[in-house]
Amino acid sequence: MTKGNIDLGLLVLRLWFGLEMAFMHGLPKLMKIFRGDMTFANPIGVGEEFSLILAVFAEFVCGLLIAAGFFTRLACIPYLITMLVAAFLVHGGDPWGKMAFPLMYAVAAIVLLLTGPGQYSLDGRLYGKEAEVA
Repeated sequence: MTKGNIDLGLLVLRLWFGLEMAFMHGLPKLMKIFRGDMTFANPIGVGEEFSLILAVFAEFVCGLLIAAGFFTRLACIPYLITMLVAAFLVHGGDPWGKMAFPLMYAVAAIVLLLTGPGQYSLDGRLYGKEAEVA
């Protein structure tokens, strides 16, 4: 496999998981905030409002950053934490099917944490070798 193929694979991974998270999960939560509806789960005990804000940041903001490949590794951290909270705290008592979806997002975040975004990213454009896959 060539480096170009790896970079292309990372681009597809970032675009799918970043945009899917941002628009299918984060945007509806962001719209709740704009409507003034701050009701939300409180799985880590910081309050419903702050939990919602953290989820919006991780899912919408970090999802867009991941898709763009901008501050990718840093953006993966809150994204990963949110998905692990969703899998093990929110859906911990649910059947595997409910846990599997957030775990798939978590695996994508782990891959990007380990590899970086690849060259087809804003990080690759701005930082060159620092964004390269080893």
